[in-house]
Amino acid sequence: MAGVSSCMKYSMFIFNFLFWVCGCIILGVSIWLRVSKSAQEEFKIDSSLFSGVDLLIAVGSIIMVLGFLGCCGAMKESQCMLLLFFIGLLAILLLQIVAGILGAVYKSQIEQALDSTLQEKLSALKGSSSTDKEFQTSFHNFEKQYKCCGLGNGKSDWGANPVGCACDQGDIGTDVCRNNLYIKSCKEVIIDFLKNNMIIVMGIAFGLAFVEVLGLVFSMSLYCQIQRK
Repeated sequence: MAGVSSCMKYSMFIFNFLFWVCGCIILGVSIWLRVSKSAQEEFKIDSSLFSGVDLLIAVGSIIMVLGFLGCCGAMKESQCMLLLFFIGLLAILLLQIVAGILGAVYKSQIEQALDSTLQEKLSALKGSSSTDKEFQTSFHNFEKQYKCCGLGNGKSDWGANPVGCACDQGDIGTDVCRNNLYIKSCKEVIIDFLKNNMIIVMGIAFGLAFVEVLGLVFSMSLYCQIQRK
């Protein structure tokens, strides 16, 4: 009977060891961001972003488990572990495909959700509570950084608040500033940012899909070799 290819076996081990290390890094960093107050202050993570951090914890945990199954399955020549690894990786790949399809189908709803979120923040720009003041300060810093004004309607979004849309001294007289106010709305900046980075996101998604397909091929090839042994 044919034996198991050493090249295939150790390639599978190295592939999954790197996979496991990536999972450890994602899990460790996300847990640190979730529990460390200093990290949350440094990276400006508030309670509204905890769901994203929790998702990273789940992703890191899944990657760690799959990497462990792949490493042990390869070294111990365990068909059970390799099959579990194959099923888990295939499920992740299918979820990515479904997420991509849903993102394309519900693109207009995503844009509407963005509009709705921005509308909810409008009252905070005109409010006077301590929470509103904090949001106004952080948003004005965003305006200065990206040279934009208001959430969608320019200066009027700020109401009578004197903070809104004032240009930095260095921007006065440039094409981004008129009458000491920034011209472009921050909604346009956010949409442009999402569009410009969509190519990067798609590149990462295709790269991950390619790596996952390699993992599927390696695991199934090794599984078949062990079965024929």
